[in-house]
Amino acid sequence: MSGKPRKQIHLAAHFPGVNNTTVWSDPAAGSQIDFDSFVHFARTAERARFDFLFLAEGLRLREQGGRIHDLDVVGRPDTFTVLAALAAVTDRLGLTGTINSTFNEPYEVARQFASLDHLSAGRAAWNVVTSWDAFTGENFRRGGFLPREDRYSRAKEFLATATELFDSWDGTELLADPVSGAFLRDARAGAFDHHGKHFDIEGHFNVPRSPQGRPVVFQAGDSDEGREFAAASADAIFSRYGTLDEGREFYTDVKRRLAKYGRTHGELKILPAATFVLGDTDAEARETAHEVRLLQVSGQTAIKYLEHVWNRDLSAYDPDGPLPDVDPVPGENTVALGRASVRQYRDPLATARQWRELAEARKLSIRELVIATTSRQTFVGSAATVARAIDDLVQADAADGFILVPHLTPGGLDGFADTVVPLLQERGVFRTAYEGTTLRDHLGLTVPHPGAATPHTAARQAAAP
Repeated sequence: MSGKPRKQIHLAAHFPGVNNTTVWSDPAAGSQIDFDSFVHFARTAERARFDFLFLAEGLRLREQGGRIHDLDVVGRPDTFTVLAALAAVTDRLGLTGTINSTFNEPYEVARQFASLDHLSAGRAAWNVVTSWDAFTGENFRRGGFLPREDRYSRAKEFLATATELFDSWDGTELLADPVSGAFLRDARAGAFDHHGKHFDIEGHFNVPRSPQGRPVVFQAGDSDEGREFAAASADAIFSRYGTLDEGREFYTDVKRRLAKYGRTHGELKILPAATFVLGDTDAEARETAHEVRLLQVSGQTAIKYLEHVWNRDLSAYDPDGPLPDVDPVPGENTVALGRASVRQYRDPLATARQWRELAEARKLSIRELVIATTSRQTFVGSAATVARAIDDLVQADAADGFILVPHLTPGGLDGFADTVVPLLQERGVFRTAYEGTTLRDHLGLTVPHPGAATPHTAARQAAAP
């Protein structure tokens, strides 16, 4: 057979939680807090030979109308604690944690990830995210000091500084004494000296170089600046583009940026988030998907979501009735705090007009409109249909794989592992066994050498006059 070789698919599992994906009311739904839920989910992912497990993290409980948003997960154990515990009950599965670069310090984060990489024998990954809102900042001593426009500037320097710490042990710190023959520790071990706009630190890093050299770095920004940051500094992107046209456009755009930083096409993996609903037939899966959407978007949820755009109390409105006849309140959102979806609607008046036109044209209630305009299942169908759809998207360069987000915790991944994965293996596009031991092995990434140019140093060189 001639032609382009078939790409191998990368699959990962996102532990569902701080979102409106999870169906809380399903009898099969379990705890979001109990360690047994994390263990079940992780072991299912490893049994299916997934690349990694992904944990999101919220730094503050979300609020709406001045009260805790009670339609969400109210709390989540610390990411590092959960991942370290999972390292002890898994053998090959990568362990990815979302850790904020705005409200942490490079030394402590680098130390935690280097430690996790040692404890897991090289399976740690860091999803680098930023935060600018003062609401989240109130939980930290620096409050909301960081202007929004500076968040990537800090993130870039944060990652560059952490990389300096990871590389401060180059593996040659044990020197033989010429007289006694004993091995002595070189005083340069772990030495670092960084002076920049955001960080001014020096000393010795106290965690030796880890099995992967550095943890795998993920990034999830979608702005032009975020895409550039990922092309310069990330090993993988957590993308939101899971359709053919949008996926290919995003894939092509980000991959073309790599050459500027001296990087090749395969050094950055693009992995969209994807939900799924399976059935014995496509028709059964579509029926189940409709039922799932109704459970995900209750009447109360629909009203709360609409308040994100209207920025006013809409509790008096009937979710099965028409959209409000009043306009959104412009300016800073004071109703829904800590919600990422609020930032999606930069022009709420324009959004309201579009939604009213859609609701009028299709005769939609508030709840029906929210269901129609919010995210829905990426893959719906029988196992064969879903396997084919995933393979087609990857082979068409719309993605390198997918991070799957089931709607049930912790057993929502089981059916996919048991039915879809074997079909992908039959197609020859997904592993039947782990060939390596580290997450870099699973993703086909090389181990970076200390002192070698990093993507971030390449970015600085490219920007130099």
